[in-house]
Amino acid sequence: MSAGNSGGVEVLVAGAGPVGLTAAYELVRRGITVRIVDRAAGPAVTSRATATHARTLEVYHQMGILPDLLARGQKCDHFTMHRRGRRLTSLGTDYSELPTRFPFTLQVDQVITEEVLRTRLGELGVEVEWGVELESLVDDRNGVTARLRRVDDGTTEEFTTGWLVGADGAHSRVRKQLGIDLLGESSEKWMVADAYVDVDLPRDSLHWMHLSHGTILMVPFPEEGKWRLLDTDDVTDGDRPEVVRARFEAKMSEGLGRTVTVKELTWVSVFTIRQRMVETMHSGHCFLAGDAAHVHSPASGQGLNTGIQDGYNLAWKLASVIKGQADGGLLESYSAERVPIGEILLGSTKTATRLIALRNAAAPVLLPVGLGLLNVLKPLKHKVERKILRGMSGLALHYRASPLTAGAPGSGDDAPALAIRPGDRVSCSAEELADSPGWQEVCDELTDLRWTLLVFAGSGDVPAAVGRVHEEYGDALSVRIVRETQPTDSGGAEAGPRVLCDPGRRVRRAFAGEPGYALVRPDGYLAALGPLGDGECLDALLRRVHLLPARRFTVAPAGSAE
Repeated sequence: MSAGNSGGVEVLVAGAGPVGLTAAYELVRRGITVRIVDRAAGPAVTSRATATHARTLEVYHQMGILPDLLARGQKCDHFTMHRRGRRLTSLGTDYSELPTRFPFTLQVDQVITEEVLRTRLGELGVEVEWGVELESLVDDRNGVTARLRRVDDGTTEEFTTGWLVGADGAHSRVRKQLGIDLLGESSEKWMVADAYVDVDLPRDSLHWMHLSHGTILMVPFPEEGKWRLLDTDDVTDGDRPEVVRARFEAKMSEGLGRTVTVKELTWVSVFTIRQRMVETMHSGHCFLAGDAAHVHSPASGQGLNTGIQDGYNLAWKLASVIKGQADGGLLESYSAERVPIGEILLGSTKTATRLIALRNAAAPVLLPVGLGLLNVLKPLKHKVERKILRGMSGLALHYRASPLTAGAPGSGDDAPALAIRPGDRVSCSAEELADSPGWQEVCDELTDLRWTLLVFAGSGDVPAAVGRVHEEYGDALSVRIVRETQPTDSGGAEAGPRVLCDPGRRVRRAFAGEPGYALVRPDGYLAALGPLGDGECLDALLRRVHLLPARRFTVAPAGSAE
């Protein structure tokens, strides 16, 4: 056994899947030193999650990795339902109530997502340590001591660091060491396979087939001819690829009413659907994220998306505390925000599982009739599309009940339907982005690593308190003065907050009640809005969300939350 200290490493991340990689990358690009280990011998090569939903695409934009993934993914914006050769309906997407710049789902192999994240992390000087597992941990007031073991030769190492992120999957060693239970249930088994299929189907859609026994779901990969196949009924013979291939052929031929050829299976797996979660994702200096904290049915493709957002939510908060820009109370909001999200998703994925499997005995009669009516009643169809979108896209999830969220008069239930309320995402549609210079600047601002304070100024002077906040919190806060036009005379303003031009007041109108200020979190959610007055409210607001002004910055010892 070897013993050592962190060597300056502030955070140990256990698990190098998409969640651990996201947390590590976001910490490192915020200036935090990270070590990331994984018990696997090397990167995964078999396919797993594929669906990346709109909210996660917004996160990827903020992380700066979206172009890498868009270029290697397949856009999908339809869900087509078949039975005995008849196309029953094709459901589209309606983002009118949930505006986003990315109105689609991107089908991209998890292997590719991990590759992109590893490459970006490597460019920042951090490489994954493969074949290293966390055996045990001790968490005390000074931080975490982890016992690490190299899988190939069994040698061990004691490693001390300030913080530990457990992103080590459903069988998380970190979770077990912390004594946190994964509560819930296991239900049915499904078979999943990746295959090259000779079939003439639109590749901008998922295809669901109701059969005489069970259902089949087909999900397109970016690679031509390659599909993810899911069988909700037959799960036997997983070790006999020819039997599985022939069975998929027969079932898809029945569903589409024409001959379908499965040319090659590249991967087959049988899995048990589990719906489980923890009651807390934070214990001392340790955190859980992704499948270590919640496992869902894959029915609506939520696992990877939820985990990515866990890692992103945690990283900016942990980095702020380590750098002395926020007090330790900020970290309490991680579990307070993400546990309820996991709870919501357990409910929505359970419903999606039932809908995809569709074991109702009356379905053969009721399904064609119901979907036939849906095709005729367009307003009802659009309502169904919007409901499905709310459950899948991640865009409807919010932090209105978060301890970091502060309301304001006119920002509650009586606010305009499309107004951005405290706790909501700050986002616009692709059309709004194209037409509004103000929204273009806001979306650029969302890529800033700091909080953003938008001050909606009239024609008069900005209160002196705004400039003071800009000076004292500048390392953690970007202050932007929102005006309709750029002042012709800067008057030395280059040393103060920059102006964000909002012609036509389109950004201002998006915030309920046209507040004097809007405080936006580093992850793009609105934390607070309200009248500016003389600006003296701002310092109290920033303290409420745990930010510390520069004059109070103290570099805390590794592992200290004080």
